[in-house]
Amino acid sequence: MTGMRTALRAMAVTAAALLAATALSPTAQARPEPRAPEEFVALRSVDPTIIQEMRYTTAHTFMGERVDGYRQPVCILTRPAARALHLAQKRLLRQGYSLKVYDCYRPQRAVDHFVQWAKDLDDQAMKREFYPLVDKERLFEDGYIAEKSGHSRGSTVDLTLVRLPALPTRPYRPGERLTPCFAPKDERFPDNSVDMGTGYDCFDTLSHTDDPRIQGAQRANRQFLKRTLTAVGFVNLPEEWWHFTHKPELFPDTYFDFPVERGSVGRH
Repeated sequence: MTGMRTALRAMAVTAAALLAATALSPTAQARPEPRAPEEFVALRSVDPTIIQEMRYTTAHTFMGERVDGYRQPVCILTRPAARALHLAQKRLLRQGYSLKVYDCYRPQRAVDHFVQWAKDLDDQAMKREFYPLVDKERLFEDGYIAEKSGHSRGSTVDLTLVRLPALPTRPYRPGERLTPCFAPKDERFPDNSVDMGTGYDCFDTLSHTDDPRIQGAQRANRQFLKRTLTAVGFVNLPEEWWHFTHKPELFPDTYFDFPVERGSVGRH
């Protein structure tokens, strides 16, 4: 009997040790999500009048699906970038326009999702709209996809102009017929923004801000947006008319990975 009791105690100790190890293992305990530093804010808390169409929370993306890390349609930025957009918006409202943001802070996991998609050459479901003239295998070489994005540092925003009063933009219907992003405005996917010559996230050289083929009202609209944002401290990326970074950046060398949701900045 003594030997049996000893054996049972040994088994109990071993089982308890295994349970403790399992409880402490990374797979058994869900790690808490990272939160935004206090220098980040929700844009709506700084300027609720700026229109937000957070495209990556929807299936209307160049991948044809919601992007990893985008849990709620909320624009998050560093406070200086948000305040600068507020200044630009005040000037635009007096002229009958509003800013509309498509993307703001972007978590690193979203960029990783882009990279994973770009390496899958068989997935070209959205090619007809977003990159009709570009071979998918060249997306890295041509600079359309990269393993790091300035958006992840928190001071970069993708945006456009909307003439007021703003008409609603209908939702994208997955599976609907796609039209090239550089088609005439009344033919490509409807957007309530002014005509910039291409749609948002158009992988084509026509998206270059100063492409000489863009003339007339389209060129004037791009230059109006650029002048307005330059005046409040933003710098345009020449390859994308919609892409602007507020300078100096608060976090020029840090790529964050907290999710895009209200709770990431809720404690501020």
